[in-house]
Amino acid sequence: MEADLQTHVAFYLTGKKLSTHLDALDGLNLRPALFAGYRDLTHLRYDFPLVLVAERLDGAFVEPLSGLIDGILDKVAAGTDGERIRKHVLRLEQEIRVRVATGSSGLFSALWDQAAAPLGKADRTIAESLSLARANLKIDGEVIDCTAALPFHLFGHAWSIKQAQRARQFSQDIERLVLKLSDIIKADFVNSDAGKSAENLRASFGTGPMDNFDFEAMSRILTRSSPRQNLSASRRHRVTNLLETLHAQKFFRMAETDTGETYSFAFDSCIAALAAYRERLPRLIELARAMAIAELEIKGEYNESKHDLLFDSFGENGLEARDLALFPDYLVRLDAAGMTGPEQSTLTEILSVDLPIKILVQTDDVIEESPLGNGHLAFALRSRQLASMAMGMNGVFVLQSPASNLYQVRRQIQHGLDYSGPALFSVFSGAATGSGELPPYLIGAAALESRVFPSFTFDPAAGRDWASRFSLDTNPQVALDWPLREFAYEDEKHQSVAQQTPFTLIDFVACDARYSKHFARVPRARWNGTLTPVGETVARDERGPLDSVPCLLMVDPENRLQKVIVDEKLIREARRCRDMWNSLQELGGINNSHADRLLARANEIRGANVEPPASASAVPSSPLAAAPVAQPAEQEAERSPDEAYIETARCSTCNECTQINNKMFAYDGNKQAYIADLNAGTYAQLVEAAESCQVSIIHPGKPRNPNEAGLEELLKRAELFI
Repeated sequence: MEADLQTHVAFYLTGKKLSTHLDALDGLNLRPALFAGYRDLTHLRYDFPLVLVAERLDGAFVEPLSGLIDGILDKVAAGTDGERIRKHVLRLEQEIRVRVATGSSGLFSALWDQAAAPLGKADRTIAESLSLARANLKIDGEVIDCTAALPFHLFGHAWSIKQAQRARQFSQDIERLVLKLSDIIKADFVNSDAGKSAENLRASFGTGPMDNFDFEAMSRILTRSSPRQNLSASRRHRVTNLLETLHAQKFFRMAETDTGETYSFAFDSCIAALAAYRERLPRLIELARAMAIAELEIKGEYNESKHDLLFDSFGENGLEARDLALFPDYLVRLDAAGMTGPEQSTLTEILSVDLPIKILVQTDDVIEESPLGNGHLAFALRSRQLASMAMGMNGVFVLQSPASNLYQVRRQIQHGLDYSGPALFSVFSGAATGSGELPPYLIGAAALESRVFPSFTFDPAAGRDWASRFSLDTNPQVALDWPLREFAYEDEKHQSVAQQTPFTLIDFVACDARYSKHFARVPRARWNGTLTPVGETVARDERGPLDSVPCLLMVDPENRLQKVIVDEKLIREARRCRDMWNSLQELGGINNSHADRLLARANEIRGANVEPPASASAVPSSPLAAAPVAQPAEQEAERSPDEAYIETARCSTCNECTQINNKMFAYDGNKQAYIADLNAGTYAQLVEAAESCQVSIIHPGKPRNPNEAGLEELLKRAELFI
């Protein structure tokens, strides 16, 4: 055992295998033990694949395939045949997953038909079930899996919906202005000598017998009797120019039948986007100016002596956010690996001057070696620098998330696209080059779990302080250094063993073949008590006595447990990753050092002014220890089915309810959900949260507002959660 320890310590310190009793990982196809249950994602029901749906009244732009299937089943899987239909439709769903995972793409309806045809051909009852379900497929859209193409597709889709909304509103405004300005010109013409001429009167008379009318006489009468209040030459010139400007704009297509040229606002380069913005800015200011003047002209409120000077300098100091909100936002989609120095500099310029440009930076590799080379590690360096720089500007909306988590942050994506200023979306696709056969979804989820690429949002529009603006809520077990997951296995004696295992940076790096040199497998015959779980070693801030070495649990392709030792270089990087996560926690108000110091100071002051009771045998070590402890009731009172409540103790911290309404739903100190304020939301939100909850612990009860719209349907949906 002593010889084995020396061999293991030598590898830990140097990263070199000095004995034949250690095996290289190359070719073993090992994966972290917590991945053992995820060999084939097509057999699991989870967020992916996603369906990019068309614009909806609720604002949704994406839905999970499983969610759409569940919606169809809610309508058709009832009665005596309900279970049979459910089984057949879920089989179809699994077949669609397989097709998408192997490269099929297209509309949800098309993939449904492709998957249903062979299933229905083999079994008539399946064909009947699927036909009934197919008739209730009301929501369609492109189906896309978690691949390298996902971020560009999803953000492009969400951005296009937002621009379509603006285009409709803009078209309505322009058409109204054009119509009203045209009426001014027409009214002036009708009141002119030319408008009252016999020829014009004859042309305006329409069809029918005209022999009985003397248009010459009518023209003389109207010319003599009608008051003359024609437009001044300056106003006629102004209104005519306004119409020309409104008709010539290229920012939006005015109608579906309009074939005129319009600007493109989607780019793959910050340099190109900024150049286009600068080139178009004079035309944008001219159009915004024309719209503002047109509103005054229509109301008859334009005063030349007052407004001419004002509008001569219109836009010289830039446009206000409300003016820019009328026009399209720019979308720039970038590949982080291809960003040059000039591109990086232009990106910084865009973010610093508050331009209405949304920038998506996609990263495919977050554990590439440091630019310093020579084995230096600086994981997720570029993405950290980018996000920190953007948040430091204080006026940039920032969202960071792996692609595997994009459905969970869909509302944050909408907020970023709605934000009036610049927005930066930093996304890790999961399509890393060294991950082998592991799917991008699993790699993205591992990056989130391991804190290598945490998810967070910085929203300047949410408030004036960090507590309002910054959120880490979409991360798993946000209060911990590393998420804890239960790992169950069978030992040598065929006994079931379960243990809480942290998922650390070491687990994530073990997925990448490029870093296999930092690991060495210990043959089963050499297992002994000197192999310490890697989480315990990382938790220590110093090296400590070298009487053990960190060990990571992994599994081979047959799911047989393996033990792999790790070198010190990765341990140091894991600690650095943890420290960076701790810094983000502080920004998010978790374990905040300033708050801890203030609390400690307050306790010192309180302790100096309050004498301890004479019978006290010890001074509490913390304010929590001094607080009265609530004694559990002998038996929890049975809840009324009319009462809305959450089984808080069973909460899995999935964030679904807090994303629906973070005023109604909140987390307690254990990061478990409870109903904070029933009056802060609607019964519809209660029911939606119950349906979204991954462990079905939300009970909506009965509605508090009897006049809320759609209660009959909501009550039926709520029956499932009584």
